[in-house]
Amino acid sequence: MAEKEFLSLNDITVRYLDKELFSNLTFTIRKGENWALVGASGSGKSALLNTIAGRFNIVNGKTEFGFFDEFVREHQIADPFFTHHKLVALVQQKHHFRNLSNTTDFYYQQRYNSFDSEDALIVSDYLRSIPATVFGKVEWDLDRVVKTMHLESLLEKQVIKLSNGETRRLLFAAALIRNPLLLLLDSPFTGMDVSTRAEYHGIIQEIIASGITVVMATSPSEIPQCITHVAILEHGKVDRVVPLNEFEASDVKIAEEEYIDDAELTSLLSLKPLSHYASIVKMDDVSVKYGNVKVLDSVNWHVQQGERWALMGKNGAGKSTLLSLINGDNPQAYSNHIILFDRRRGTGESIWDIKSKTGFVSPEMLQYFSSESSSIQIVESGFYDTMGLFRASNKTYAAISERWMKLMGIGEFRNVPFKKLSASNQRLCLLARALVKNPPLLILDEPCQGLDQQQQNRFKALIDKISELSNITLIYVTHYEDELPACVTKRQKLEAGRVIESAN
Repeated sequence: MAEKEFLSLNDITVRYLDKELFSNLTFTIRKGENWALVGASGSGKSALLNTIAGRFNIVNGKTEFGFFDEFVREHQIADPFFTHHKLVALVQQKHHFRNLSNTTDFYYQQRYNSFDSEDALIVSDYLRSIPATVFGKVEWDLDRVVKTMHLESLLEKQVIKLSNGETRRLLFAAALIRNPLLLLLDSPFTGMDVSTRAEYHGIIQEIIASGITVVMATSPSEIPQCITHVAILEHGKVDRVVPLNEFEASDVKIAEEEYIDDAELTSLLSLKPLSHYASIVKMDDVSVKYGNVKVLDSVNWHVQQGERWALMGKNGAGKSTLLSLINGDNPQAYSNHIILFDRRRGTGESIWDIKSKTGFVSPEMLQYFSSESSSIQIVESGFYDTMGLFRASNKTYAAISERWMKLMGIGEFRNVPFKKLSASNQRLCLLARALVKNPPLLILDEPCQGLDQQQQNRFKALIDKISELSNITLIYVTHYEDELPACVTKRQKLEAGRVIESAN
């Protein structure tokens, strides 16, 4: 009897809710192979990972999980409830942390409020709560995982207080503790600085050397050398498969640039002219401390109206904390000398006064929006600075929201439930949400995460055009120099909470 492939999907049809994701899809992994899935946003990369992980319904075709059959045979497992899902770990963009009362009722600002943030497991307890699927030698025990993922300094930290990059490391660690035979990684390098991305290439090589098969959805330009094969997806089909040594990033098709309607953009920007401010942000010797840990140390920063800044720094440098002070989310702003929109914090202004003048988007925000809302409701919520639309829709605001969605190339999704959108289109919705009220200050924290090259190019062109047509102030956070729009001319760089570079 011929040995089965490690994994084989033959002519399968896949559905999720009421949507057909794949039809007649075939994908095979042989022993010793490790795969990268590449393609434009919405091509099906994440959907294929979720299908393999058993989260979407395969309603037709034939599937064979040879790695599972071999494992059951070797370990003589008779338990009918032991399925291949127990040998697969999927690392996604979102976390599913639960609080101490065993619910997922976290809110966005919770990480900055010391009392509420205590209602979450610390990292060490979270890792100890994860069961390992092991029958014999444990390759990835807690000690090895903590050391490999550099979690030593985070073990006593509440999971809700972790930065975006730290959360990604923890989710990666949690998957390894399960000791899976198949590790699925959805955009594993997103949100990581240059040195960390290089380090993770080495970690993935170590994981493969330990006997785990890896399949990842990633950018065409970020494929580790330990990957053996590349599958190029297009419109829900595996268009082509090639060995890594025959693959070129240019093999992935990039859609042609779409024209930005300057007249429409000018019209939208004229709906609410910007007020004038002498100082958008002024920080004098600002410090933030949690317990004995100083997250920001004597930061000085003056952002004047119409300036466009890049805020740079490695993961954990303090960027998110700095932004939380500007966006009104962090109560430690009251104990510091911070002026926002010409007004000193703590002189009677409310958090809503600040948010009404600020358009903000960050990777963490995706975690907190209602997935039941329609996409246009998510965009319209930007007028109210709420994490979803918790009131009747306003016809005028809804019309403006739809115009912004069309301008960003997602108008066709206005009535689609937010949870049904691809990750890239969800992010574009949040970017439209940040723009709808024409804010004086636009804070974009890694706005291009999950966008393909065409979407990134279009978005950068849009930001440049907005900057050309208005006096908007911009703070732009990214780990990728080539993601910065041309309008960005100033730079603030943090390291370990201190400013190490401030340049015009």
